[in-house]
Amino acid sequence: MTQLFTNLRLLDPEAGTLAPGAILVRDGVIAEVFDSAPEGQASDSQVVDCGGHTLAPGIVDIGVKVCEPGERHKESYRSAGLAAAAGGVTTMVTRPDTDPAIDSPETLEFVTRRANEAAPVNVVPMAALTKGRAGREMTEIGFLMDAGAAAFTDCDRVVTDTKVFSRALTYARSLGALVIAHPQDPGLSKGAAVTSGKFASLRGLPAVSPMAERMGLDRDIALIEMTGARYHADQITTARALPALERAKRNGLDITAGVGIHHLTLNALDVADYRTFFKVKPPLRDEDDRLAVAEAVASGLIDIICSMHTPQDEESKRLPFEEAASGAVGLETLLPAAMRLVHAEVMDLPTLWRALSLNPAKRLGLSGGRIAVGAPADLVLFNPDAPFVLDRATLRSKSRNTPFDGMRMQGKVMATYVAGSCVYEAN
Repeated sequence: MTQLFTNLRLLDPEAGTLAPGAILVRDGVIAEVFDSAPEGQASDSQVVDCGGHTLAPGIVDIGVKVCEPGERHKESYRSAGLAAAAGGVTTMVTRPDTDPAIDSPETLEFVTRRANEAAPVNVVPMAALTKGRAGREMTEIGFLMDAGAAAFTDCDRVVTDTKVFSRALTYARSLGALVIAHPQDPGLSKGAAVTSGKFASLRGLPAVSPMAERMGLDRDIALIEMTGARYHADQITTARALPALERAKRNGLDITAGVGIHHLTLNALDVADYRTFFKVKPPLRDEDDRLAVAEAVASGLIDIICSMHTPQDEESKRLPFEEAASGAVGLETLLPAAMRLVHAEVMDLPTLWRALSLNPAKRLGLSGGRIAVGAPADLVLFNPDAPFVLDRATLRSKSRNTPFDGMRMQGKVMATYVAGSCVYEAN
């Protein structure tokens, strides 16, 4: 099938441009890119009139939790895939922190099969770095790579045994595998619910210093320098961690960093009167940290923005703040929340889209994230200025634990395409 997408503004994060254009898609792949609607192409193509909206590469979201196997009542591949499509996410890179953990080729093959059957978007699985995410014995990294693992991570469980972690990094280096870690000192952060400061003291909540992130990152950087491994920090959320990250990059280490959308758009004061939908991991930071991290994304020091989609059911959230589960859903709210950074003039659209799409695709060796001949036609059509009030009851995720409920937002997905096929279209 041949499709001609016309009457649009074309967002190309690789070239850093946003301009009128058109693209021709043939058999699910971008065949040609035009500055304007071409003459004579419409006769043998299905014309897709984009209504003057913005067409961009689909979002590549690293760190999505889908609760299969073990907790399907919180999120399934079907519900997560529908939420992703509605949010303009064309590739979900899924976490292995399931029950049981995805730490063997057999479990990985099961989730890959389930994803292919149920999800309308691309699903790229990650595997655990250590067996059972227990931090004692590394997984069979080579076999898991052969089974399709894109990266290796124990998610928010820090491998505290430095010898085990260094051996895993060394083995991953020999295979060219990417290791994703959660920079945090687990001793300092154990039991913490909020970031330390005056607000935490007033609320009487257990807190963790931002230095815990800096200490965790410093340790990991030393091990990367020792082993030469490819490393990605899943979330850098504090200003104090940024100088260490900058030094590591300047010294030529193979390190990248990400940040969750909630830490870019919310701060510690949003917890207000113990609102548990705002309890995430790591906890929301002070406004100075949020601004510093947003600037780091704009400058390219932090490479990737993700949703850190973590479904939790009502029973685990409707508890006292200290006891409530951490996490928030983000697949459908990632794009409009990220548009806050553009409307606040922190960064422009091409810069934002490098962090949402191009950089994660490049880091994982995926072919998406680009508007170029030969790239897959994984695309999102959106109106960056359309206002709406978010109602969590309309979310497609099984769990609806979003901190953005009732908030005024801007940025609506009009349609999402995977390999040229429309998987979502707004009413």
